[in-house]
Amino acid sequence: MNLIGDKPAPIQAGGPNGGKSAHIKDGTDASFMADVIEASKTQPVIVDFWATWCGPCRQLTPALEKAVTAAGGAVKLVKIDVDKNPGYSGQLRVQSIPTVYAFVNGQPVDGFQGAVPESEIKA
Repeated sequence: MNLIGDKPAPIQAGGPNGGKSAHIKDGTDASFMADVIEASKTQPVIVDFWATWCGPCRQLTPALEKAVTAAGGAVKLVKIDVDKNPGYSGQLRVQSIPTVYAFVNGQPVDGFQGAVPESEIKA
């Protein structure tokens, strides 16, 4: 989350932060099975469905990234741009963004829609 008065960081073409951390990556419809379903069989995976034009996404995504980084590899974050990758967002019935799902053992086990305060995000 941003401090009062701060402007949200712009979301870059590769997604917020460009997916540069070892535990954070940009996913696609083509990579979803490997990045999310298969990976969640050995480690919990958080999936962040977002879009470049989404203001609340600009607040939520950095908070998710911070929590995942702080978890030190206990969980992985996969960011899916819904405009470029509508397949799995449609299958999972994502109707608004940001939408976040947690996957364990290949299945979605929890999730939420909309931006939430950083204090409520724990990886």
